[in-house]
Amino acid sequence: MKNIIKSGIAMLMAAVLLIGCEPKEFDKSGLGKNGAPTDEAMSFSIEPGEDEFHFVLTNNTAVSGVHTVKWDTGNGSTLEGDKVVAYYPLPGTYEVTLTITANNGEANSKLDEIEQTETDYEFLASPLLTALTGGADAPDGKTWVVDSLASGHYGIGPASGSGLEWWAAQPLQKTLSGSYDDEFTFKLVDFVFEFENNGDSYVKDYRKDDPNYSNPVEVDGTDCRVTYNTSESAKWSMVEKDGVNYLSLSSTKPVFFGFDYGGTYEYRIDEITETAISMSTIGGDGNRWYNKLILKGYEKPVVTFETVIAATSNENEWSVNLNNVDIPEGISVNGYTVDFGDGSEVYSTEDYNAAITHVYMRKGNYPVTITVLASNADVVDNQTITVENYHSEYIPFLLDYMVMYVDNSEVEMAPVVGEDCGVTVVENPQRIYPNKGVNVFHYSKENQQWANAFMKLPAGYRFDLTRTSVFRMMVRGKAGQEILLKLENTDRGGNAWQTGAELIYTIQADDTWEVAEYDFAGVGAGWDWTGDQFTDDITTDARFNEGFYNIIRIMCNPGVGEGVHEFYFDDLAGPHVEGLKSAN
Repeated sequence: MKNIIKSGIAMLMAAVLLIGCEPKEFDKSGLGKNGAPTDEAMSFSIEPGEDEFHFVLTNNTAVSGVHTVKWDTGNGSTLEGDKVVAYYPLPGTYEVTLTITANNGEANSKLDEIEQTETDYEFLASPLLTALTGGADAPDGKTWVVDSLASGHYGIGPASGSGLEWWAAQPLQKTLSGSYDDEFTFKLVDFVFEFENNGDSYVKDYRKDDPNYSNPVEVDGTDCRVTYNTSESAKWSMVEKDGVNYLSLSSTKPVFFGFDYGGTYEYRIDEITETAISMSTIGGDGNRWYNKLILKGYEKPVVTFETVIAATSNENEWSVNLNNVDIPEGISVNGYTVDFGDGSEVYSTEDYNAAITHVYMRKGNYPVTITVLASNADVVDNQTITVENYHSEYIPFLLDYMVMYVDNSEVEMAPVVGEDCGVTVVENPQRIYPNKGVNVFHYSKENQQWANAFMKLPAGYRFDLTRTSVFRMMVRGKAGQEILLKLENTDRGGNAWQTGAELIYTIQADDTWEVAEYDFAGVGAGWDWTGDQFTDDITTDARFNEGFYNIIRIMCNPGVGEGVHEFYFDDLAGPHVEGLKSAN
């Protein structure tokens, strides 16, 4: 396409921002097979629009049956419908192509030209485009990255929503996705969009099979990091609909902002400043997905504070308040919230000088999350409260018998997930006694010695081995497979292994449901050479039998690191968990 460039705009091109009408509603009475119109039958008109920068493109071709009408307006963008409006803010000669595709797959096209001699200087100097691209004074454009430190840098809600109703990514939550090093450059010159992903991208699970992607690796068990070459050229355009600005990306390959949701890649601009963009799009699943970008190299001013946590004079009551709050110029603080980590409601106050108090009923270690609600970004501080005793009004719930932890049907005391292995809920391969349940867990590891499925209790809860020390579960695999069940205390972090107590059950027969029993009576834990606590019997030692163990780990052929090892398990049960009367 040849451009006619006027003085004062020598560096600017003629990619355009387009406004289109709704796609054509087809006549369902003509659903028979129809071919494309002939060259002689193809016809369209170009007429002036509401001003010298807008042109109305109208399809005058007579067609019957189901067909699609698409326009290439000569600037890298496309529109669909019998009547569309194209916006050309810069001088140039633009080749317009009308393509009509019939329902049998045949297509035909007709070409014409639009010559634009005017320049919409008001548009080029608009605050919106200047914020996005740097304007005419920035020929290299502006480069943006995912605002990985902001809550909600990725998120999802209903299609008609205006906020993160369903889920919002927490700061750095998607570190393993490969998206935080992606860069997005917008140029006013030629309306170029440059997408640099450094070799890999993050995509929704339903997008991983796109032929442009390869080597999918699951992240967080669902969506995938893929290998992807983003060297293909791309364009951007902007359109206003009912007072709202929409940013569109177009290319022969997928172009997106760090996380490919599919869909049309048209993003609603929810907020834009010189240093930040919040936007949302309808993904391929029909839901509204959210993105937050930040100018590359920009460091947001951050509210700083000190968290003061102290026990009050009241029984098991703790207070949280903020000291030395420093608020940078231009930022406001709208209060703060405290999650006391015991499953109670999250407390909030609009006064950041006020104290927040909470009474604990159960003894235990509780993670406490303090979130200061700043106007530019929330600031989070994580602390721990250790409650030494039960509240005097707390009534223990004691059981003499085992309780079901998870049965893949009605009971889930805590989720079972995998570490270095796959743990998925699948249909029971053989619904006969002793396991007639519909769904079961499938465990699979490959070239991993210590891959494990684990169930970790909620914060503050522990297994009570004082009444019974027996754990059981259903297993189904191959004869001779060793299935280990291990107890640990994760308060020790990377040294949790030093607290471990473990037993092994050997599967007796191929492909048959068996009851694996693990009785920890007489089983020791810890080692004297660690310099830490150890015992010969975790069931009789008060340091271990109550208020200590909080996680179960399950391994297949532990220590064997070669090949694939898999089996099924279900109905995990064991000693009472004080404070959890029933599962969810």
